[in-house]
Order: sequence, then C-alpha cells, then structure tokens
Amino acid sequence: VAHGLRLVAEGADLLDVGGESTRPFSTPVEADEEIRRTAEVVRRLVRESGVPVSIDTSKAAVAERALECGAEIINDVTGLEGDPAMLALAVASRAGICAMHMQGTPATMQIDPRYGDVVGEIFQWLAARRDTLLAAGIDQSRICLDPGIGFGKTHAHNLALVSHAGRFLDLGCPILVGHSRKGFIGKALEQALGRPATESDRDAGTAGISCRLSASGIQIVRVHAVGLVRSALEGFSAGA
Repeated sequence: VAHGLRLVAEGADLLDVGGESTRPFSTPVEADEEIRRTAEVVRRLVRESGVPVSIDTSKAAVAERALECGAEIINDVTGLEGDPAMLALAVASRAGICAMHMQGTPATMQIDPRYGDVVGEIFQWLAARRDTLLAAGIDQSRICLDPGIGFGKTHAHNLALVSHAGRFLDLGCPILVGHSRKGFIGKALEQALGRPATESDRDAGTAGISCRLSASGIQIVRVHAVGLVRSALEGFSAGA
C-alpha cells in the first residue's frame, strides 16, 4: 500500500495491483492465495490513493473480489481467455477491461516464440479479442488492448512492437504498453554500454522508450519508475 501511495505521489494516474508473478517460467498461484495477497491492498488503495485501481489477474474469482473492493479495471494477461468465467464477469460488471496478447503461458512463453509477422499477427489477435468483447456486450469505451511486450516474444519481436506501436491505434481502443525494465531493454543497453545494465540503466531506457511510445500516440505506459518517466514525458512534450 505504501509503495502504491509513493507511486501516486510521483505522478501515477492509475495503480495496477497483482498477486501472481507472470515473469517467464513462473508458476501459477491458487486463486485463494491471490485474493489473500490483493484484496486488502486494493481496498486500501481505492480508499487512500485518489486514483483508479486495476486488478492484474487472469482468474475471475480474484477479479470479482477486487471489484467488490473497489477496483475499476480488470487487466488480464490472457486476454480473457485463461478463465472461462472472466468474460461473463466482465460483461456483468461495469469495469474497464485490458486484454493482453501472450503466446503460450508464463511457464512456456519464452521457450521458442515464433511469428511470421509479429506486428500483423498480434494486431489480428487483438482485433479478434476486441470483437469478442464487443459481441458480448462490452462497450468499446471500456476496452483497452496491450500487445504484450515480453510475453512470448524474442528481443527482435519486442523491438518491432515498440517501433510499430502506433499501428495498434487503428484498433480504435486505448493501447497500453508494459515495457518497464524488461529484458529487451537490458539487452539493448548492454550492447550499447558494453557492460551489464543496472536497474537504473533499465529505468532510463524505459523512460526513453516511453517517450518514443508517446510520440507514436500510445496513451498508457505501465512503469516502475513513475517519477522518472513522468519527468521524461513532460520534458519530451515541452520540446515537441
């Protein structure tokens, strides 16, 4: 809770709360444990932060409890495909929905990700998910889409998604990009610096890519170093 409040003080417009790691090769957490980790955090941040709170989960039971605690957005890394009950919950609620692309699962996604056309294939997948949500009765104003950088993508795939991020705006929904501190940033910096990239290096790289994404029209970036990225974006906008 204290960390979330610090992020708001640094300029965060939205807080995303999760109780299960989705890093490569991570193992799933049972829904009851995920609820134990997140419910009270969501409740307090809703009460104390003054910004909307999102629940980062692929489990309908976890999302439902978070909504009861005041969360306004469901952020699902499986694009609402991981739990058959998630779509029905999304329809029944008035929550915002963020659907992300992932090839495989966190346990398998980085073993050997392959695409013929990474940008085109992910665009088509996100378009299909958007259409599924619309057909279920979810208004387009409630839908956000995420190309899923780092989730079943190689270094080259991630760079291509950053370079062509603006294409996803043609989907007609806000686009969220979660690139913060990810391995492709570390690898690019290591190649440029000739040494291992530190966390501070990755935060600086994250800020730079955030500016590039902003220039492409991307509306939402999910980051760790909120103050640094906020300052970078404000400076970038002032000089634009």
